[in-house]
Amino acid sequence: MADYHINLFYSDEDGGWIADIPDLALCSAFGGTPEEALREAMIAKEAWLAAARELGRPIPEPRYRPAIYQTA
Repeated sequence: MADYHINLFYSDEDGGWIADIPDLALCSAFGGTPEEALREAMIAKEAWLAAARELGRPIPEPRYRPAIYQTA
C-alpha cells in the first residue's frame, strides 16, 4: 500500500510548521521546525489509524495527490 501524502507548510498565524494528512480527517500536527512537524504527524497518523481499527471504522486508501503549479 502506498503511504499517505503529507502537506507541510509554515503558518504565520500559529508561528510554526503544520503537517497535515488530507486523507485522514483532522489528522495534523504542529512543530517549531519542518522536521518536528513531520515527526509529530507520523505519530498522529499511527494514533489515528490505531483508533480507527479499535473502533472498527474504515481506513481510507491513500488518494490525495497535490496539484503542482509552475510559474515561468
